[in-house]
Amino acid sequence: MNQASQDLILETRGLSKRFGGIQVINHVDLQIRRGEVRCVIGPNGAGKSTFFKLLTGEHTPSDGEIRFFNRRLNTLAPFQRIRMGMSIKFQIPGIFPELTVRQHLQLSLSHLRPEVRSQAVSIDELLERFKLTTEYHQLAGNLSHGKKQWLEIAMAVSLQPTLLMLDEPVAGLSIDETYLTGELIKQMQHDGLTLMVVEHDMTFVRQIASQVTVLHGGQVFADGNASEVLAREDVADIYLGKAV
Repeated sequence: MNQASQDLILETRGLSKRFGGIQVINHVDLQIRRGEVRCVIGPNGAGKSTFFKLLTGEHTPSDGEIRFFNRRLNTLAPFQRIRMGMSIKFQIPGIFPELTVRQHLQLSLSHLRPEVRSQAVSIDELLERFKLTTEYHQLAGNLSHGKKQWLEIAMAVSLQPTLLMLDEPVAGLSIDETYLTGELIKQMQHDGLTLMVVEHDMTFVRQIASQVTVLHGGQVFADGNASEVLAREDVADIYLGKAV
């Protein structure tokens, strides 16, 4: 097996999804390699959310396949994908308002197998890394929207994933919170984590992305190095609603 094959973490081949007679995702081929921050972008209606849900197991493909370390995932439930090394953060924070920040992290770590738990990052480390140290005793329901997002990302990271998948992690965040979230993601990449991020905020994408895939009309419109893809005039045009 060559190095390129060893570095391939997630791959889709001809991935498609139809709802009735409507083709929402149309033969999408994608490869995510170890160490990337892959941003999936596109105008409204491009199919980004449906694509994300196909990868996480919320939707089942109509055609094509999804492979994670070359294992076919098409019919696996989300919890099975998580056990394999995916960790998922959805757009809307899925926290328990009546639990404290520390209790959330304790709950997340409790899902690790005992032999893995002994090697896991500590709660105090997670609190510090995700800027939640002063809020550790607070009920999660009382946190700001930004802190709720960081808490859920911290929970996802605590599972020690190989691939962290984030759906619009800065939606509703302030400019400062968005920038800090970007710095957290860059640090996670530096620490060896591979990430896939579905996002609308182009300033944020430019801050974090190493690779970019542009979806348009449910198909791959552009794919490659972030700086090269984002500099393309036709990519800018589809965001402005121009015909391409």
